[in-house]
Amino acid sequence: MNLAGKVALVTGASRGIGRAIAVALAKKGAKVAINYRVRRDEAEKTLKMVEEAGSEGMIVQADVSKWEDVQRMVKEVVKRFGRIDILVNNAGVLSKVWPIEEISDEEWDRVLNINLKGTFYCCRAVVPIMKRQGRGKIVNISSIAGKMGGYVGCHYAASKAGVIGLTFALATELAPKITVNAVAPGPVDTDMLTDELREKLSKLTPFGRVAKPEEIAHAVIFLLENDYVSGEVVDVNAARYMD
Repeated sequence: MNLAGKVALVTGASRGIGRAIAVALAKKGAKVAINYRVRRDEAEKTLKMVEEAGSEGMIVQADVSKWEDVQRMVKEVVKRFGRIDILVNNAGVLSKVWPIEEISDEEWDRVLNINLKGTFYCCRAVVPIMKRQGRGKIVNISSIAGKMGGYVGCHYAASKAGVIGLTFALATELAPKITVNAVAPGPVDTDMLTDELREKLSKLTPFGRVAKPEEIAHAVIFLLENDYVSGEVVDVNAARYMD
């Protein structure tokens, strides 16, 4: 797919990986809808970066774990741009509570609702639009934790493994007009990592560092531009985990 002129909705795009993806899309000429939940000031910074890259953007608030919010968000994007060609499900949260015996029902639900249910909701809302258009691209941001667990809690790992399963199922269901892929990053240098965790994860990675958000965005662009890749999970983890 030539991304120039296409309309992309990127969830969780106010910072980190989502911001890097939004800017990368803008540099390719795509119009970008920048979703945020609570940090409008950060979303405005992303919008400015999109515009500086020479493209058009918009900001749209929504909590992806709430179906009503997702429906409203999608309607706002279609009202502004007339269509949605690309959906990047990036919105996600980590948890500060990791041992299984300390994870409450509320914390389990919070992580699963945003990371997995939010991805499902956004797909459910956007797929009918893509079907009417006759074509679409979906990229879901999973995690190395969805394949190997790790140091971020069983609820986070379960949510990201669920994203991979959802990706596989939708790739089959929606082929050939809509491609569905995922990116599974290793640890990434965003404000979701504490200094202590960043140092710990860097030591576990063969490259001795965590990834830059732009390195994840590069993988997303590849999946969007290639029309013969679907049902794939692209690992971006500097050889920490290979399958």
